[in-house]
Amino acid sequence: MAFDIEIQTCSNSFPTNCQLIDFPQYKDARGSLCVAENGQKNIPMEIGRVFWISNVPENSNRGEHAHRTCSEIIVPVCGSFEVELTDGIRKVSVRMDNPAQGLLIGPMVWCRLFHFSADAVCLCLASGKYDSEGYINHFEDFIKEIKKCR
Repeated sequence: MAFDIEIQTCSNSFPTNCQLIDFPQYKDARGSLCVAENGQKNIPMEIGRVFWISNVPENSNRGEHAHRTCSEIIVPVCGSFEVELTDGIRKVSVRMDNPAQGLLIGPMVWCRLFHFSADAVCLCLASGKYDSEGYINHFEDFIKEIKKCR
């Protein structure tokens, strides 16, 4: 597909509204415990919904959409996966394999999750309840909406 918008692939620059978040982690002989709390700086939003993704078949993708208003934090609580993000200007791919680190994905960011390990579990903390009208499910539509905002 050809679009009249240039997207740069960056290795160190996240798209607008995206960042890695480090969760406090407490380790002892019993294992590790990570903490995420509403109102704390590691959760910069109210959590309206929690869901998780697991048992993803080999070579399958998840996501492949953008949210108009919802933000999400995704956490690899087990295993690993890759996340590709674009805001229509910058594009970055991030390997998620640390359960003490989440990825904040803000509104109007196209997201694709892929390369799931067999044991991967992806926890998602969303700022809002499910609303099918809040999703942009086709990349072409996403690019059109992004161009309107500029």
